Amino acid sequence: MLVFVIPLKSPQASNSWEHVSKLFERSIKSVCNQTSTDFHAVVVCNEKPKIEFTHPNITYITVDFPSANEKFLINQRHTDKGRKLLKGLIYAQEFSPTHTMAVDADDCVSKNLAAFIKQYPHHHGWFINKGYKYQEGSKHIYRKRSNFYKMCGTCNILRYDLNNFPEKAEYNRGYGYYKYYIDHGKVKDTLAKQGQPIKPLPFAGAVYILETGEHLFYDSTRLGFSIFNRQLLNESIREEFGLYNLYSNPKLFVNA
Repeated sequence: MLVFVIPLKSPQASNSWEHVSKLFERSIKSVCNQTSTDFHAVVVCNEKPKIEFTHPNITYITVDFPSANEKFLINQRHTDKGRKLLKGLIYAQEFSPTHTMAVDADDCVSKNLAAFIKQYPHHHGWFINKGYKYQEGSKHIYRKRSNFYKMCGTCNILRYDLNNFPEKAEYNRGYGYYKYYIDHGKVKDTLAKQGQPIKPLPFAGAVYILETGEHLFYDSTRLGFSIFNRQLLNESIREEFGLYNLYSNPKLFVNA
C-alpha cells in the first residue's frame, strides 16, 4: 500500500485560510482519485480544514505544534513542515504501507501512482524526474522534463523502512533535526550513498502549483517558463491529476 502524507499549515501561518483550504481540497481530491484503492492519505494539521470533500481513505491527525510567527520566519515554517511530516510518516505504519509519499498540500498527483507502486512492493522507491508546472487559472501547463524533484516537495516515493526515522521521534527540535524530510532534492543522493538507490518514476508524477500566494519555498518568480515546454491544459491532464480551476464548479469523479 502507498500512504500519502500531507502536512498542512495552520490558519495563523496562512495569508488566507480559506484559500489554503481550497488548495488543499483540490490536492486531497487528486490524491484520492487513484485508480487503485490500495492507498491511504494521512493529513497532519493544527486545525482540520473546512471542506466538503470526504473519503474513507483519509485520516486527519491534529497536532498542537506551535505556529506563532510561522508566517514570517522561514526557519519556523521549515520546522513546522518537518515536524508534521515526521508525525504523519510514523503514524502511517498503522496502515502497513510498503511505501510512503510526502505531498505538499497545494500540489496534484497522478491517479496512477498507487496502482504502479502496488506492482513493486519491495522496490527501494522512486523520485519524480518528470512532472508539470502550473500557474493558477492558466489555460496552459508547462512540462518539466527533468529534475522535477529538485524544485517540488511532492517528489519522493520511498519504501517505508527508508524514511530514516530517529530511534525516538521528537517534535520540539529545530530545523536541522527534520532536514531529511524537508530537503526533498537531496533524498535521492542520500539514499544512493547508503547503498539504497531509488529510481526515476517512469511517468510524470505530479503537478507543482505556482502563484498560490502560500508557498513555503519557490514561486513563479524563481522558476522560468519556456514556451517550448508549454502546452494547452487538456482534459486528459486535468483528469489524470485532478487539476481544476479553484474558483469554478469542478466535476471531478473520485474513485471511492
